[in-house]
Amino acid sequence: MLMATLNASIVIISLPDIFRGIKLDPLKPGNVSYLLWMLMGFLLVTAVLVVTLGRLGDIYGRVKIYNLGFVVFTLCSVALVFDPFTAGGGAMWLILWRVGQGVGAAMLFANSAAILTDAFPANQRGLALGINQVAAIAGSFHVVILPVKILASRSGVSTSLSTPDSL
Repeated sequence: MLMATLNASIVIISLPDIFRGIKLDPLKPGNVSYLLWMLMGFLLVTAVLVVTLGRLGDIYGRVKIYNLGFVVFTLCSVALVFDPFTAGGGAMWLILWRVGQGVGAAMLFANSAAILTDAFPANQRGLALGINQVAAIAGSFHVVILPVKILASRSGVSTSLSTPDSL
């Protein structure tokens, strides 16, 4: 859960470097769609498929679909590293693999709570589901903490949050 939720939002932080790497200005009129799909493709596919993949988990086995989700997510993540194109082609490569990551993440999201519900007795189920949700929420914290730390350090405010000194 942590990996999939982290991936859902981490692209926001890395977008400038991503577009610089593929030599594409995402703010030019013809390129805005690349920016939007890079951000929203993962979330759209995940949201659309989560119910269907949950049902497939009920039919074919939750653990099988969950493990397949890890495989799909990991393979798509590795493929993102090897973008052989630049400009529009490079953006399409990244978007397609991000959509693939969304499919894998939907498999993970759809089946994680169901697996925990099956695995834990009723008196421990709340704790197990709570820890699962904390892991999911923790994947979103970096989007809040890192910008706050950067802004605070630039304005001279001291914080107890630790980040690299190069920021």
